[in-house]
Amino acid sequence: MHAAPYHLRLKELPPDPQPPDRLRDSGPAALSDAELLAILLRVGEADTSVLQLAQQLLVEHGGWAGLQRADYAELCRRHGVGGAKTAAIKAALEIGRRLLMTGTGERPQIRSPADVASLLMVEMSHLDQSHLRTVLLDARNHVMAIPTIHIESVNSAAIRVGEVFKEAVRRNAAAMIVVHYHPASGDPTPSLEDILLTRHLVEAGNLLDIDLLDYLILGHGRYVSMRERGLDSPST
Repeated sequence: MHAAPYHLRLKELPPDPQPPDRLRDSGPAALSDAELLAILLRVGEADTSVLQLAQQLLVEHGGWAGLQRADYAELCRRHGVGGAKTAAIKAALEIGRRLLMTGTGERPQIRSPADVASLLMVEMSHLDQSHLRTVLLDARNHVMAIPTIHIESVNSAAIRVGEVFKEAVRRNAAAMIVVHYHPASGDPTPSLEDILLTRHLVEAGNLLDIDLLDYLILGHGRYVSMRERGLDSPST
């Protein structure tokens, strides 16, 4: 299933069929989305069909976010793309994501569970082992770091609460969100262990003065927010 339709604006249909020349002469900021993607796609090619392919891919996948979510094998099978071009697209999008997280500019601000899912869903969907991570936030809910707490056979009942809060305490985080990904089932429905762990974390956070804003369970393209379901309160 593809993302919502991505509409090419008129200015994104450039008259110049050579995006590399435009990048050299005018700088990358002057290029449209289609031109930037065309540069990634033109592995030794110089015809205008590459720009047309770039425009088609953006429309089919709903823009950059859709291409980031697109399955690697699916892109490889797309006529005119193949393995090398798919790798170039995925690498470029990952570079952009990492720059967003590590750059000197303002870090992402978390306003909703959807923000967290958007930040981690694509990356974690490629993992073949269970992961537990914490999204550490400052007083304004800007992301400070996203450390990995557990890998492989994560059993919620066996996770030590102190271990979950270790990095949050070390970095003096004001709040955090726990993210749990299960690749095996792909079903984000919370288990009893997830619910109990969430309540224990809420209680520990109150003692440590670190707010547990949410506990998200990620599945295959879906997520469940314990906060939204009201499963984060000891009295629930």
